[in-house]
Amino acid sequence: MIVDRHVFEYEHKVLIEKIVMKTPFKFEGIFQNRGCFIYFKDRAPKLLSSENNMQIQSQEAVLLKCGTHFLDLLQQKEDETVEAIIVHLYPEILKKLYVGELPALIEKRYYHKQGQIVASHDIISKFIDSLDFYFNNPTLVNNDLLELKIKELILLLIQTENITSILELVADLYSAKSVHLKNMIELHLFSNLSIEELAKLSNLSLSSFKRQFKTEFNDSPNNYIITKRIEKAKELLNITDMPVSGIAYEIGFNDPLYFTRMFKKKVGTSPTRYRIDKNL
Repeated sequence: MIVDRHVFEYEHKVLIEKIVMKTPFKFEGIFQNRGCFIYFKDRAPKLLSSENNMQIQSQEAVLLKCGTHFLDLLQQKEDETVEAIIVHLYPEILKKLYVGELPALIEKRYYHKQGQIVASHDIISKFIDSLDFYFNNPTLVNNDLLELKIKELILLLIQTENITSILELVADLYSAKSVHLKNMIELHLFSNLSIEELAKLSNLSLSSFKRQFKTEFNDSPNNYIITKRIEKAKELLNITDMPVSGIAYEIGFNDPLYFTRMFKKKVGTSPTRYRIDKNL
């Protein structure tokens, strides 16, 4: 749940925002026509997209390309809140600011200074601190300042080890990108994502997703994914001492009782009984 939100708008678009989230929280970010830079101050979520299944660290920024992304933030303690700064990178605004020069600028830096670290993560943190100053003093903000902050962010990213990421982001902004369904499914077999959420990551309607899934895997999404998860569960029951509830969460079930029910349906016995029988 979002408990607080402050935004700076540019040409009727939310350009920079600061949000405070209460855990647990799953944020669905649909950036079909823009990229996005997100910085997490205290604790960060797991990033789930068509190409990523990764845990972000606190005080670490992530650069999201066009597409659908889920940020899954689990609760660690009661009444916990997490703060994030988000900068939206619209291609039409970048084109206006750079008048078509941005791709050339990045291409030049990429080929001639690939991998060279000029600015550290500390500099990105200082940039975030500067945004905090303006959130505390919003009357100082105007379009000229927002344009400068976007250019500052782009230049900082280009000068860090994020050079490849910013190159990929801009290339993605300036060209259409399709999702490879099979790779995306294999990436998220054990993620806590519903069929509807997987369809969104694929940039497909639910009905189109199911049709393409059937063509690719010769099975329904629900049956295929549950079958693969149960196979993984059997492996973990055989080779680890993890509790059944822990295995359920590990393979993408958020309800251990539902996992047990599906396991018994597929295997013919409960997870606990399966483990005992295998160890006899």
